[in-house]
Amino acid sequence: MERFKPIPIGHEDFKTIIENGCYYVDKTLMIRELIDQQSKVSLFTRPRRFGKTLNMSMIQRYFEKTEENNSHLFEGLKIAEYPEYMAYQGQYPVITLSLKGMKQPSYQYAFEMYKQLISHEIWRHRDIFQSKDIAQDNRQRLESICDGTAEDSAYINAIRLLSDCLHIVHRKKVIILIDEYDVPLENAYFRGFYDEMVDLIRSAFESALKTNNSLEFGVLTGCLRISKESIFTGLNNLKVYSLSTPDFSEYFGFTRKEVEAFAAAYHLESRLDDIKDWYDGYLFGETEIYNPWSIINFIADARGDWHALIRPYWSNTSSNDIIHQLVNEGNEETRKQIEELLNGGFVDKPIYEDITYRNVKINSDYIWSFLLFTGYLKQIESRLEEEIIYSKMVIPNREVKSIYRTTVMQWFEEKVNADSREDLFEALISSDVLRFEELLGDWLDESISYYDGKESYYHGFLSGVLSGFKGYTVKSNRESGLGRPDILILERRRHQLAIIIEIKVAPKFGQLAAKCDEALRQIEERNYEAELVEDCYQKIVKYGIAFYQKSCMVKMQ
Repeated sequence: MERFKPIPIGHEDFKTIIENGCYYVDKTLMIRELIDQQSKVSLFTRPRRFGKTLNMSMIQRYFEKTEENNSHLFEGLKIAEYPEYMAYQGQYPVITLSLKGMKQPSYQYAFEMYKQLISHEIWRHRDIFQSKDIAQDNRQRLESICDGTAEDSAYINAIRLLSDCLHIVHRKKVIILIDEYDVPLENAYFRGFYDEMVDLIRSAFESALKTNNSLEFGVLTGCLRISKESIFTGLNNLKVYSLSTPDFSEYFGFTRKEVEAFAAAYHLESRLDDIKDWYDGYLFGETEIYNPWSIINFIADARGDWHALIRPYWSNTSSNDIIHQLVNEGNEETRKQIEELLNGGFVDKPIYEDITYRNVKINSDYIWSFLLFTGYLKQIESRLEEEIIYSKMVIPNREVKSIYRTTVMQWFEEKVNADSREDLFEALISSDVLRFEELLGDWLDESISYYDGKESYYHGFLSGVLSGFKGYTVKSNRESGLGRPDILILERRRHQLAIIIEIKVAPKFGQLAAKCDEALRQIEERNYEAELVEDCYQKIVKYGIAFYQKSCMVKMQ
């Protein structure tokens, strides 16, 4: 059996991936571009799981001066072809922090985690404690932060203090890397302590990145560019590389050529159409990009089973809170636009790059910018109108569409639990057809739905609405007679009432009645009541229900 390179699922340390001989999609020319751009502070905004952390690790391993020479890590990679750039390798002290761990349930816990991150990074550079070049008071301040005896205020300025000390000891300015800077901000927004977190991040960033004479350059990553007014106040040396920026566009996520090479390395060329359908669809600058996390996971599954089912992977790792809020708080117009997206259409909205989480409640249009920047929408066209950028956006691929659909069904379940359904259910079991049809129509009007010509959506919707009532059992697609009725509702104890529901989708509004009749004929022709008669149900009611988009018709027999 052919031996393939290991696939580094979950590995975010560049050194570990290279030294373990794992498959690596070469992004090292990003280093060359960083050197050429000479931006004092660069912010890269990309969706979750698009390679930001691995790239930050690569940058650290490239530039950081360590006792062990790390140049061997880059042998055979693209950057090694440029000796003039390799001269920068291993020449700088590097401070690196990932704020992902600050996703905590309260500000107190988040700040404690921040203190641990700072302490750990200072301890990583503990060799400077022995240097005679460090002033005694600065050494004591660093040591107190490490051992946890420092005042809380000491941690705000700790990155700046560490950079000054590293600069003095190594006589080289410092590179500062801050990964996933906006994770604690998003978490704080949904947890209710956003203002406190904004104050913390703003203070730490200003100290470390603004007028810091010990700074060679800084790199930050995140999903969003939080507005200058809230986080980057006065940070005039910041260069933002967003989804629409052509520079660095190929270094986050996989390009088509990289995906083709990856698939070929594991003899999976025959699955490229599936891969494109599910995981392609992103556009960074002018570069077509595939979701790297999903590609890695799919190839890992398919290398041992070439017929492995393709499925969503990104949904299990990416926060869906922002979509959940859109669904729950959106007005009727917003719900219609989600339906349009689910049905293959587009939305045309203004895009705001300088935003804050609190803006979502101020202007409902801000939510579309969030969805674009976090990978849930793809920009297909843009234009400038009165100094505002407008973008036409679509759902990128089948994987993301599956997330929308899952979220929509979850919203239905929550709505079912929150709203009274007793009138609807009572009309059903009392055979009040007109009342049941009226109430069912109201539910459809208030819902978010997608119509893809299948009954599965309406089936799931109706099963959810009718489930959970005391004394009754709801069964879907249960074997009975010569086939499976869509829904059975059975009175549990006395076996007095059984309801058979068959669902049809009409291609046009005017065919609703005919589809109801077709549903009732199917119940009779396939003898769906056979098992119910054997179980001695005293009353069996048959419903044919037809749907056309948000319209419905109900007939009973």
